[in-house]
Parts: sequence; C-alpha cells; structure tokens
Amino acid sequence: MSAINEQKVLACLENVTDEASGRNVVALGLITGLVVKDGNVGFALEIDPSKANEMEGLRKKCEEAVFALDGVTSVSAVLTAERAPVANKTKPQPKQPAQKPEVPGVAAIIAVASGKGGVGKSTCAVNLALGLQAQGLTVGMLDADVYGPSLPRMLGLSGKPDSKDGKKLIPMEKWGLKVMSMGFLVEEDTPMIWRGPMIMSALQQMVFDVEWGKLDVLVVDMPPGTGDAQLTLAQRVPLAGAVIISTPQDIALIDARKGLNMFRKVDVPVLGIIENMSYFLCPSCGERSEIFGYGGARETALELGVDFLGEVPLHMDIRKTSDAGTPITATAPDSAHAKIYRELGLKVSEKIKQSLASASGPKIVIE
Repeated sequence: MSAINEQKVLACLENVTDEASGRNVVALGLITGLVVKDGNVGFALEIDPSKANEMEGLRKKCEEAVFALDGVTSVSAVLTAERAPVANKTKPQPKQPAQKPEVPGVAAIIAVASGKGGVGKSTCAVNLALGLQAQGLTVGMLDADVYGPSLPRMLGLSGKPDSKDGKKLIPMEKWGLKVMSMGFLVEEDTPMIWRGPMIMSALQQMVFDVEWGKLDVLVVDMPPGTGDAQLTLAQRVPLAGAVIISTPQDIALIDARKGLNMFRKVDVPVLGIIENMSYFLCPSCGERSEIFGYGGARETALELGVDFLGEVPLHMDIRKTSDAGTPITATAPDSAHAKIYRELGLKVSEKIKQSLASASGPKIVIE
C-alpha cells in the first residue's frame, strides 16, 4: 500500500468537477484545511452558504474519490463558508460553518452523548426523550450507535421499518416516540464490521432518509467516544445542542470532558451535564451509598462553564424497566424516578428554546 500525502489527495481532487462551472474543485480554490495523517484525510470545501444543500453532492463526490485512493483509511470532508458581506464594513469577517441541511419537519435535534461507554447514556436518552414528551412535545429518537444499537431492546421494539417509495424509511413507534435504529435492519447478534465512511453514510441516511413527520425534538442517542460517528453528526446535522451524561467518578469525567470539548470545537452548544448513577438508595433500608463518588459532574460543569442539569440515582427499577423495554418514565409516570426525568426534560426543553433563539438571531456586526 503506497503512502498517501497531500499532493496525491490534491491530484485526485483535480479530477472532481463542479458541474455548474465545469472546473475542478482545486482550480476553483474550494479545497481548504487539507490534513493527511496515518491514512486519515480531512479537508473542507469553502462555498457560498446559500448553496449548502446543492453543494452536498459535490462534497460526497470529493469524499468518494479520495477514499478510493490506495493508502486512505478514512475521509472526512465538510462544507464551510465565509460570512456574507455586510454594507459599510471594512474588516473581513471570521470564517463560519456553512449552513447544514435541515431535516424536514424536525424543529430541533439534540445529541445525548458520553465520552465512554457504561455510564447509562442510552437509558438516560430514552427517559429524557419521554421527559421531553411529558412537556407536550412530539419526540423522536435516533439510535446512532451503529456498532451496538440498544434502543430496540430498551423500547421493546422489534421488526423492520417499512418504506412507501423505496427511498425513505418509516420510523417504528413505541411509547409515543418515533424511532429509527440500525438494530431494526440487522439481527441483534450480527456484528457491524464497517469502516468510517460506511458508518458516516449510514448515519446520514438514518437522519435524512427517514419520514420523521412533524417533530418538536429528535433525540439522538450517540455512540460513546469521539470518533467518526460523532463527528459526522456534529458536522453534518443541524444539532441544537448536546447533553453530556457521566457518572461521578474521575475516570468517567475525564472522557466526558473530551466529549464536551468535541462539541465545542464543532460549534455545537452544550446544553448541560447530567450525573447518572449519582448515588444508590438501598431498597430495604433506604440507606444512601455513593458508590461511584458524588458531585463530580456538578464540579466539572462549574469548572467548564456549562449548566449542571441534575442527578439520576442508581436504582434497580430503572435498570429492570430498561432491560424489559418498558422505560420507567412511560410505565411508572408517578414514580420518583420518572419525576426526575420529567424535570430533566423541562430543563432541556428550555435550553433547546434558548439555543434555537440564539441560532436564529442576527449575526450582523457594525464597526
């Protein structure tokens, strides 16, 4: 396998033509920020922000062309744009991310993420979605963990989604939620042995090629870590914000910081941190035990300047209902634990409103 370098990537991209102009993307000066490291290639296409949707096809062509090169193991191409000029301005404006294509009918998309596995992120995501639903919102869920999808089991769903036209999938429904997961498309014990570009393509299809209908919020249960799947969603999906899930101990908080900082680097607002498995209440005697420590997520939120959204205890009822596909917020709405998730849903819904209002506000700066 030959070593890949910037010159080979640029030579490859010279064969990718923009149909509107008839010129290749390199000659047009569209390629910026090219990075090649250990077979991993990343670059941006600098475009007019008003043409983000129509340029998505060109971005895909660039990715596919580079991925076909010997020595390339993964490719990440994103669209970026200069801020539109404003009358009476003399200073150039800083570069801004290009507008991401909207998901038809979906008012807001939020990611529920963690830096590592085993912190109960999916359980939190399901019950948070139901907590948002309890605020009167229409909610959907996307299981973005392609390697280990868990929403079918946690929501008690089985079967395969239908399609009216053979192009767009109809999401499954349970507990009032519209749901899409790779777990509906493959057998539960079938391993997904896919490279980065395949994962990125699958995730984009599960976002944009699904008939979500009218949703107030789409909750994305992210896979753990900060790899291709997370970057794909953060860079190519119009996220209104991210909620970080962590347990109190230091090892989990180290990884939670990485996840939080990833979202910051790609300009996705962090709505706050939830401390899961915060403490254990003995079901027999009621004694409280702080098995994983206590308060670490609150301290981390304060240190990093984000909101601490609340604590969720470690309790057998939450675990049992999740394993059984009968989430506690739906099946025991009057329980103390369901109340916690409803309160989290209220806080997150307010954060979503603030994030959307901020995103739609004016960006003109007069100097």
